[in-house]
This record gives sequence, C-alpha cells and structure tokens, in this order.
Amino acid sequence: MRFAEPYFLYSIAAAGILIGFYGWSFIRRRRILRKVADPRLLPELMVSVDVAKQKLKAGVLMVGILFCFCALLRPQWGFHWEELKRKGLDIVVAVDTSKSMLAEDIKPNRLERTKLALRDFTKNLRGDRIGLIAFAGSAFLQCPLTYDYGGFLLSLDSLDVTTIPQGGTSLSSALREALRSYEGGQKKHKVLVIITDGEDHEGDPLKVVEEAKKEGITVFCIGIGTREGELISITTESGQKEFLKDRVGNVVKSRLDEVTLQKIALMTMGSYVRSTSAEFGLELLYKEKFSKMEKREIKGAMNKQYEERFQIPLAFALLFFLVEPFISDTKKT
Repeated sequence: MRFAEPYFLYSIAAAGILIGFYGWSFIRRRRILRKVADPRLLPELMVSVDVAKQKLKAGVLMVGILFCFCALLRPQWGFHWEELKRKGLDIVVAVDTSKSMLAEDIKPNRLERTKLALRDFTKNLRGDRIGLIAFAGSAFLQCPLTYDYGGFLLSLDSLDVTTIPQGGTSLSSALREALRSYEGGQKKHKVLVIITDGEDHEGDPLKVVEEAKKEGITVFCIGIGTREGELISITTESGQKEFLKDRVGNVVKSRLDEVTLQKIALMTMGSYVRSTSAEFGLELLYKEKFSKMEKREIKGAMNKQYEERFQIPLAFALLFFLVEPFISDTKKT
C-alpha cells in the first residue's frame, strides 16, 4: 500500500489535538459540576444523563474524523499498466543573435528580453516538442526538437551575440536550418517562430518560405524593436560602453523591418506580432493560435497507474457520522 498525498500525515496531529480537546472538555465539565453542586448529589442531578454513552458518541465522532484524514492521504494498492499518449506540436524557435539584438529599446535589451519571454513560454507547453535555432549571418541548431524543457532552457541560457561568429542577419539561413531540423512524415503539426528585428542583410528569405510552406510549416514572426530604431550599445575589451559603428565609422542604428516579417508569416498562413515592453507576443500566439491548431498524437511509454482506495476510509467515515446522531446519551427511565 502507498499514499498518494503523504504530506497529509501531518494533519493526523490535528486529529490528536481534537481528541485531546474532547477528553479535556469531559474532565472540565465534571470539575464545574463539582463546584456548583455537592458531589453526593451529582448522581441524583445527572440521573437522566448516560456518561458512558456520551463518551461513546465522542469516540464514534473521533473515529469518523480519523477515517476522513485517512481518505485525504489517498491510500492506493493494486495497479494496472496504461500507455501514455501525448498531443502536441513541433515548435522550433529561431532567435536572432546578431549585434542588433543588443539594442535597448526593449529593456534590458532585445536578446535578454527574448530569453526571459521564452522561459515563461515553456511553462505553457504540454506535450509539445520544442527546439532552438540561433542565427545571425548563418544559423545553427542550438537544441534539437525535444520534450526535455530543462535541456532547452540550458541551451537558451547559453545564447549571446557571440553564438554565431558570422555577423549580419540572415533570415534565409534560419529558415533553411528549420527545414532541416524537422523530421519527415506528415506535413503538419510543424510550427516555426522567428524572433528578430527583421533586418535581413543576406539572401532572399521569401524563396525559402515557399519550401517551408510545401513542408507544411506554419511560420509565426515576432518583430522586436521599434520602427524609429535604436543605437546599439556594446561593451569594449576595456569594459567601457560605446555605440556600434560600421566599417566607415558611422554609428549603426537598428530599425524594425516589419514588412518582410509580415510577408513571411502570411505566406504560410501564420501570424506576425510586434513585441512591446508590456506584451512580448509569445503568450498571445500560444493562446490564440497554437492551442487551436491540430496536434499530433504520440504514443509514449507504459505507465504504472495505482488503484485509488480512498473511497473505503471515506465510506467508513460517513458510516460513523451517520451512526453518531442515533446514539442517545439520555438514560431510559
């Protein structure tokens, strides 16, 4: 036998306190009676009261309460094997790790805000697989599709602007890497989330999107940043902060390119969301889009399911509670 809720063992102490209170109340009642009446007269004054039955009533009530506590512990014995089945999506998240993600128009900066939002996002996942791609001038599969959300978060923590040594932003590379990361099979249940400022510096991402569409991948884009743009603050080797400059010495200003991201999303029947300080957009996408999408069923391992037996002590508790009112503590004359 095992208990599914063993922490309720502490509640048995409450039952002990209650039993002690009942015992104390009987003793106190007798002391009060001795104070207000002569002890020799007590048998005549209490001629209609059956003290033994009073104690019996209290005992029946206490036993009923103890059975209630036993039911709360959820005793279990016996088991059967049950096949676990999961329903979920294959979600790959592609995160821009170019230096433009250091812009601080979204606090603390675009990249750190993205990592915080993804941490919260994983709390919503139920049976979904999730993978991670880092991309800048090229792309790299940081974490393959997995049910191990802890492993995903470890990969996420290691993301920074040095993850991809090649500078720039290539949405095409991110899309191609995503195509390679999905397993073959049904052309559905596949979701790609691209988080970027949208400034594509290389290739033609719209051509790769056509391939993604044929593979049944639905692309959702989250644009992070502002249309007005923001200077990119970097820390030098000496520890000083300065603004990023291009090869000719001009200060670089990163602006959000929403047009490209909107086109990518619409081509695959996905959605585009613009991230703000108040609402990043991942929670919104999960509630409004992902949760309503068709999910694939995945057979899992066999799981041992123990048989619940809390009904037995609960039935005894109800029996004692029903019997208690019928026990009369008055003597028959």
